[in-house]
Amino acid sequence: MTHSPTTPGGVDLTGQVAIVTGGTRGIGAEITRAFLKAGARVLVCGRSEPEQLPGIDGRAAVFVQSDVRDPEQAKALVAAAVERFGRLDILVNNAGGAPSADTATVSPRFVSAVVTLNLLAPFYVAQQANEVMQRQGSGTIINIGSVAGANPAPDTAAYAAAKAGLTMLTRCLGLDFAPAVRVNQVTVGLVQTELSHLYYGDEAGQDRVARTIPMRRMATPADIAAACLLLVSPLSAYVTGTEIVIDGGGEIPSRHLAAQPPGTGPLG
Repeated sequence: MTHSPTTPGGVDLTGQVAIVTGGTRGIGAEITRAFLKAGARVLVCGRSEPEQLPGIDGRAAVFVQSDVRDPEQAKALVAAAVERFGRLDILVNNAGGAPSADTATVSPRFVSAVVTLNLLAPFYVAQQANEVMQRQGSGTIINIGSVAGANPAPDTAAYAAAKAGLTMLTRCLGLDFAPAVRVNQVTVGLVQTELSHLYYGDEAGQDRVARTIPMRRMATPADIAAACLLLVSPLSAYVTGTEIVIDGGGEIPSRHLAAQPPGTGPLG
């Protein structure tokens, strides 16, 4: 089951410059395309350049190779955007993620890498972006969070802890960077992507998962991009230090699903 909302009307980013970390694939690429469609110039980064950069209507993103886990590379990334475009209006800290790992035996090196990517890297890039935005007198930073930061799941301890920290970081930056710079978080639930089969199995398995969500479908990357457009638009001019949760209403409690007779209820 898929759904692709149209770009929200009235969002005009003409003349604005955005950085989307991890913006070459998945959710990041969809955010990039949404910003390009709205008229922004977009710089994306990753540790390696993809064969094809995100683009729409004949306009494509600009790529800079960067590992944002390194504070110096984070600094150079922001500098590259300013050097090329002369300003920076939007930062989306999208790069993140982690494979599942057994909590009892996971190595310190793995834990450190996960926390650095999902918590410290957004901090590093946000600091650099804020410096530019404060000089301009305006700017917007969006952190891409996860419901994992509030709802524990098996074998995700390091990732979940980092995402929980990101939510608090968002609140702190919203306080410390105001009033010139707004900082918010888009907290993401289950998202259907080209890699969904790795987590939820075939189409039938994904459909069963979707039916545990009140909206009866997983989010699409376009849903996340739409929330980002809202947060960078004038409609959110007084919104900072908070989060928008894009999870379709959460998940139907497992105790309710377990109590349903076989063949009935949402999973019937």
